[in-house]
Order: sequence, then structure tokens, then C-alpha cells
Amino acid sequence: MALPDAGPAPLAPAPWVDERGATIRITAVRTFLTAPHGCPHLIVRIETNDPGLYGLGCASDPQRTLAVRSVLDDYVAPLLIGRDPDDIDDIHRLLLNSAYWRGGSITGNALGGVDVALWDLKAKRLGAPLYSLFGGKVRTFAEAYTHVDGLDAAELADKVQAARERGYRHVRIQAAVPGADTYGAHGGGTDPEAVRTRRAPWDGAGYLRYVPGVLNRVRELVGDGVELLHDVHERLDPRQAREFLRRVEDARLYFVEDLLAPEDAGHFKRLHDVSPVPLAVGELFHDPAQFTALIAGGDGPDIDFARIRVPTLGGLTPARKIAVLCELRGVRLAPHGPADVSPIAQAATIAMDVSSHAFGVQEAAVFRPPVHEVYPGTVAATDGGLVPPETPGHGVDFDEAAAALYPVPEPLAHDRWALLRNIDGSVQRP
Repeated sequence: MALPDAGPAPLAPAPWVDERGATIRITAVRTFLTAPHGCPHLIVRIETNDPGLYGLGCASDPQRTLAVRSVLDDYVAPLLIGRDPDDIDDIHRLLLNSAYWRGGSITGNALGGVDVALWDLKAKRLGAPLYSLFGGKVRTFAEAYTHVDGLDAAELADKVQAARERGYRHVRIQAAVPGADTYGAHGGGTDPEAVRTRRAPWDGAGYLRYVPGVLNRVRELVGDGVELLHDVHERLDPRQAREFLRRVEDARLYFVEDLLAPEDAGHFKRLHDVSPVPLAVGELFHDPAQFTALIAGGDGPDIDFARIRVPTLGGLTPARKIAVLCELRGVRLAPHGPADVSPIAQAATIAMDVSSHAFGVQEAAVFRPPVHEVYPGTVAATDGGLVPPETPGHGVDFDEAAAALYPVPEPLAHDRWALLRNIDGSVQRP
């Protein structure tokens, strides 16, 4: 059986590294593309001169997968061969600086894949679960939230109740706007194919007229025994965002996610000062400084939840530093975790969740059955919680033969985000 598309062959160790006398050295950095859930996953495997000792990381960027892979195969791998895999922070800083023009999501995801693989490798060497390297558990599981969507409040309330019966205490609710594209909700457009291909427009005014009333009504129907969340997905401008917060106060939301785009992050302070609705942001951030600007201000934080996407931020090394800052500043973690964050990245994130006092809630992807074949040890939510594996490392493995059965889609298949337009024809953020 053919193996999944793999990166370049192992390179010879750099002789100058021997001066440090490391007994364990990196001998290969391999990359794999697979799509058992439909979206592309880019997996990093770091191998060593100790037979059978390797680490797995996730560098998945569904919109720029091949660019991230090129960074890993052509630039990062040659720098890693022969190095001591224990030097995680040193390697992270070296790779970050090696591009000279630092930052960006492509670099971030490449770093994230390597970083998580190195942490996985270190924990395996020690024979310990990954969370134990971060000071051990401060909770037994990570509280999770799931997603539901619907056309009206009654449908949403029924789905929230079904989620509660499955054990979830946190549920994200997305209401479809009739005749328009609405993030996270299906069936709002008059033509389903137009919605799928993004030919249905985004209608900001219609969203403001319709969605707040639905969210408030869902709260009336389900009561206060469940936490409700909502994702705006960066589609409102600052004026609209202020009006949206005013209209959803009665929904008593656990948080509103991505109320503004990163480019408008300077407005979060003003919104946070005038509204009691908790604000969550960060899944689009690729630089820790984007978080520190909102968390570490002299007048107090401008957000309530940090939506860290571990691969894009550069891995666990910077993510855990942001988690400490959140704890010191009274901000909670609500890490990003959709299906395009592979089970490897999800398991690494759970290790951070259960070892951080700042943790609030974790987005929980529901993976298709083939994902569990490709990634043995995939964590699934049980009674609304994600329990970290007790096996050495982050606990998720990668079956190369199974992965080969699920080729990735064409590169532009996930750039459908860029097709979204406003009702006047102008480009809209996805």
C-alpha cells in the first residue's frame, strides 16, 4: 500500500552539532498530507537516532497548506538535522529568526508543527503524558463546547437540549439569516448551492435585525442551565459590533467570539468598557504580540477569553506563555479546535488546558470515523469534557498507511472563503 505523500528523505546530521555531545539527535523531519475529515491536515514527524523515538506535530493551514509544507521541507528541516530535540525553546527562537522577516501564519504553522512534535518527543523520552511536563493537571478534564445551528429559535433550542442530553454544558448557537450567507449556519439562503459556493451575499444589516432576537429567544426557551456562545466570525464593523452587543445582552452569552477582525482590534477596549457581554478573540492571531496588546494593557484586559489556535501561533511554546499571561491578568483560555485542527493539535491543546489555571472552555471538533483510523488515540468528548490521554506524549499517533487513503483536495478548494461578497458586491471578510 502506498504511503501518504511524504516530504524529502532524511538528511545527514550536521557534523558541528556533535560538539555538544548530544546522545539523542534529530535525524529526519518528514511531512505528510492527508484529509480524512475532508479538510487538509499537514502532519510533521520528527525522527531521532533512537529507533522508534519520534514526535508528531500538526502544521495544518487549510488555506495555504502547500506553502507551509514548503517552509518545513525546504527551510526548516535542514536546520533541524543533527540538533538535540530537548532544546525546544532554543529551536523555536532559531527557526523564528531564520526567516529574518518574522511572523505570519505560514511561518507560525510551520513552527507550530515542529514545536508540538518536539514536546511530544520529549514527553515520550521521559515516559510521561505531555501535561506532566507543564506542571501536571490542575483539573481532570477540559470543559468542551459543541456547535448547533438552525433557522429559528425553536429549532436551536431543540438542538441545545439535545446537546445537553449528550453531556455538554456549553453550546455555540448560530442562527441562519434568511436569504443570506451566515457563518456557521446552513439553510439560510434561498438557494443551497449559492450558499455553498458563496454566491449568497453577506447582509450585515439583516444579521443585526434578525440574529440578536433569535439568540435572546433561545435563552428564554432553554433557561439558565446551559452556557450559550455565539461566533460573529469577524464580519461586523466597529459600529455594527457596538449595536450587536447592545441587542444581545438579554441572551446572557458565555462569550461572543470574533466580534471584530484582527485589523479592528484597537476597538475592543471601547466595546469592552461599555458592554457586559464577554468577548473572545484570537483564532486568527499568528503572533503572541497580538494577544499581549489586548491582555496586558495598563487599564486592564480588553478581552475576556483568548482563542488560541496552537498550530498557527507557533505551537505550545508561545501558547503556554500566553496562557500564563492570561492567568496573571484574569483572562480565560478558550482554544480554537475545529476539525481542521487535527487530533494531534487537539491533544496537545488539551494538555495545555488541563495544566492551566486560566482555562475556560475548549472548542471540541466531532471528527468523522476515518479520522480515528488515521489518528489512533484521537480524543472525543465524553459528557461534555475532553480527558487527556495518560500515555507518554500527547497520546495521538499517526497511521501513514491509513492516511494515504485520504488525499487532500485541490489547493484552492478551501479558498472559498475569499468568494464571500456583501450585497453591494464588495468583498467581505469570511
